[in-house]
Amino acid sequence: MNARRRAFLLLAAWAAAAAALALGQTAALGPAASAAPGAASVPDFSGIWAHPYLTGFEPPASGPGPVTNRSRRNGVGNFQQLVGDYTNPILKPQAAAVVRKHGEISLAGMGYPTPSNQCWPQGVPYVFWDFLMQMFQQADQITMVYRHGNEVRRVRMNEPHPAPVPPSWHGDSVGHYEGDTLVIDTVGIKIGPFSMVDMYGTPHSPALHVVERYRLVDYDDAKDAMERNAKENSRAPGANFDPAYRGKVLQLHFTVEDAGVFTMPWTATITYRPAVGGWTDLICSENIHEYYAGRDTAVPHADKPDF
Repeated sequence: MNARRRAFLLLAAWAAAAAALALGQTAALGPAASAAPGAASVPDFSGIWAHPYLTGFEPPASGPGPVTNRSRRNGVGNFQQLVGDYTNPILKPQAAAVVRKHGEISLAGMGYPTPSNQCWPQGVPYVFWDFLMQMFQQADQITMVYRHGNEVRRVRMNEPHPAPVPPSWHGDSVGHYEGDTLVIDTVGIKIGPFSMVDMYGTPHSPALHVVERYRLVDYDDAKDAMERNAKENSRAPGANFDPAYRGKVLQLHFTVEDAGVFTMPWTATITYRPAVGGWTDLICSENIHEYYAGRDTAVPHADKPDF
């Protein structure tokens, strides 16, 4: 009877949490409830966070930054025509040729396959384009869910990478706190038919290494990054936030290294604000027929059942 009662109370707690999200409750910004005793200084990043801009990466104020869109509309990147800047000095010649080829396809009025339009697992940093991200914090694990196809990442806390690292679609992610900052280190991102670090087709090699740093910062301290974002990326419908919100924001600063593709490390930011409207699922339905090329494509499959 006691076990049944505990199960009922747990279910009721989950139901109450879901109801609060459905009413558009913003992300909690207090100490993490899941933190271990004595760890009150650990910030609480839990909640649903939004950044409805395409393609999402905010260029840094200075220094090497991500590939951006050469095609512009109303002064910002034209998401309907993805033409990556293949002259960006971060790109080695072979990588620049790949980005240029993707841009030529787009300029010809066609699309090209990406992990998101092919319902393929999205690695980092590619998945950062997603409008909505929900973070769940536990003492031993951080779980991050992205709306598009319900992509799920799990970050082991305070553990090293295994040696060797078995490749996987999201890579092996380990995290730790440095004061008010959550640091996530990811390696071992698997190479597949649509491997890319952004929507411009920028490739990566097995050497890809991504370091993410998440902090809650005051709105005014993040204003410069948000303004750079508005100048570079298009606002898209879908996930939203309150434009009048001036509270704490969640800022992701990430660094990308890959000696097989890039001439140097580069950085970018993503600035999330608390989402309004709760969580909305977006299911990516696999389809072997490419709508833009009249041919079939490879989708994830198993040669035999795993049960």
